[in-house]
Amino acid sequence: MGQETLWDADAAQRYDTPGTGMFAPGTLGPTVDRLAHLAGDGAALEFAIGTGRVAVPLAERGVPVTGIELSEPMVARLRTKADEATIPVVIGDMATTVAPGTYSLVYLVYNTISNLLTQAEQVECFRNAARHLTPGGRFVIELWVPELRTLPPGRQATVWRTDSDYIGLDTYDVLRQHAVSHHFRIDGTEQARLYRSPHRYIWPAELDLMAQLAGFELESRHGDWSGAEFTAESRDHVSVYRVPPTP
Repeated sequence: MGQETLWDADAAQRYDTPGTGMFAPGTLGPTVDRLAHLAGDGAALEFAIGTGRVAVPLAERGVPVTGIELSEPMVARLRTKADEATIPVVIGDMATTVAPGTYSLVYLVYNTISNLLTQAEQVECFRNAARHLTPGGRFVIELWVPELRTLPPGRQATVWRTDSDYIGLDTYDVLRQHAVSHHFRIDGTEQARLYRSPHRYIWPAELDLMAQLAGFELESRHGDWSGAEFTAESRDHVSVYRVPPTP
């Protein structure tokens, strides 16, 4: 399934969940706070800006934000919140599309780099970030840690969330380093609707090597946006890479 097909009008319509899930204040607030701090007095570029979950509140904090987005339906949803003058968006993929101008911050949140399904595309994404940044600029990635330690021998799936109206599980192809996230949503009639998204998972060490190939240095890695320590038990990480400043 191509990304253009995956992020269609139906997906854009159900993506926003104001006040809950990814949009919960406890999740979104620390994300925006950290990004605003890292942007400083400069401008920010969001790869895969989507419906503006992060970009809209970041722009409201006074940070000029531009986006790159492959899905036109997602951008249409964004346009109900902010016009082109407020948050410009270039339609295209995050590995090769170039936005005008230069930035002090490029960011890619909520596992989205894993939507690129080959290692080569993921490396190109780092290079694309580098070409947009000023010397000393930063590239921030939020990504999950593959839960292969919870995968018993002979099993291909892990269940990572169960609620009364939702079940989330991932199936793994460890040979190709691929995973498919399955989201089962159960309505009041006990009927379930399934949504799936493919990913290429990346270990933190591999991500660091991709960064080196693009000329970045790892500046910091934490277990969340609030700065929790990253440990062997962390399920996610926020990694900050930096272009070396001009001597």
